[in-house]
Amino acid sequence: MPIATTTLLCLVLAVQDGDSLRVRCDAQPAVQTVRLHAIDAPEHGQPWGRRARQALRARVQGQRVALHCVDTDAYGRRVCQVIKPAAAGHAAEDVGLAQIEAGLAWWYRAFSQAQDAAGRARYAAAEEAARARRIGLWQDGPARAVPPWRWRHEAQRQNASQ
Repeated sequence: MPIATTTLLCLVLAVQDGDSLRVRCDAQPAVQTVRLHAIDAPEHGQPWGRRARQALRARVQGQRVALHCVDTDAYGRRVCQVIKPAAAGHAAEDVGLAQIEAGLAWWYRAFSQAQDAAGRARYAAAEEAARARRIGLWQDGPARAVPPWRWRHEAQRQNASQ
């Protein structure tokens, strides 16, 4: 679990993409945008972007979650580990880890500093297992899976040259 600077209980109102949510929290009634900490899911225009969003929507839309917020990003979004609480017959679930396990996100190592060693190990192992099993975005092999941070950089570079 990351070093939490803020913990909030929230209702997920909408899923924007495979790693971003719109929530309303108990302590703060205004709707907020939340970025899942330490993962990066494919963008809308990338292969698997829609599937990542659909999977996250199926997992948390309309449900209450616990947010362990560690930062605010450059766009003003809270950056949080999102935990789906335990429910009848189901253990609590780290939603970002579940996206990685399903092959629908990368472990975003560049932003993993707020994770403890055990959290980093879980995320790294989950990504390696998804790659090895060739599930989700890894189906065509690791060489064909373009990380979103590289995809965004290439898109910016192409826009600048036009």
